Amino acid sequence: MFLDIETVPAEETKKGMLRELYLRKQEKARKIANGNAQTFEEYVEATGLDGTFGRICCISYAIDDGPTKSLAGEEKEIVANFWEAAKGVDLFVGFNLMDFDLRFIYQRSVIWGVKPSVELMFARFRNSPIYDVMHEWSRWSNLGRTSLHGLAKALSLPSSKEGDIEGRHVAKAYADGRIKEICEYCERDVELTRQIYKKMTFA
Repeated sequence: MFLDIETVPAEETKKGMLRELYLRKQEKARKIANGNAQTFEEYVEATGLDGTFGRICCISYAIDDGPTKSLAGEEKEIVANFWEAAKGVDLFVGFNLMDFDLRFIYQRSVIWGVKPSVELMFARFRNSPIYDVMHEWSRWSNLGRTSLHGLAKALSLPSSKEGDIEGRHVAKAYADGRIKEICEYCERDVELTRQIYKKMTFA
């Protein structure tokens, strides 16, 4: 299964709780150093990178050489439908999949009480059952890492990052109700990942 997700920051109803956590963080930072320069708005925006409070607004995936599909709507249904689609999958392929996409999906699954249909071990330095294109390209080194866009350029593949929406635009697009465009962008990432995987495995 080739996959990619798009995420957005915590919903408005969580702002009160987040402000309390933010103030505690600020107080701790003041005791350790000279305070935290991060504003509350930046703190909330950063939740989009962590499944503790951030949310999944789209999961796109493709099985083997099959068509790319997208899951959107209510987050609990997105997660449940993803695990239904993942039944029987023995290899998950994505870019930064281990540290972001699958980690985020697992966190939101716990939040919503949706039991994964596949038990995955996030063991590093291996490429099964999780093939993380980013880590495999760098051979698990912290040196020489590149972006999905950069890797596409290096491999002479059309980049998925040249449309109207990129990762940094997703939260605004989501707020504007542009879900279809977000899913199309996510699907382009999945297709690019599939092409890169085939090149890397000489398929």
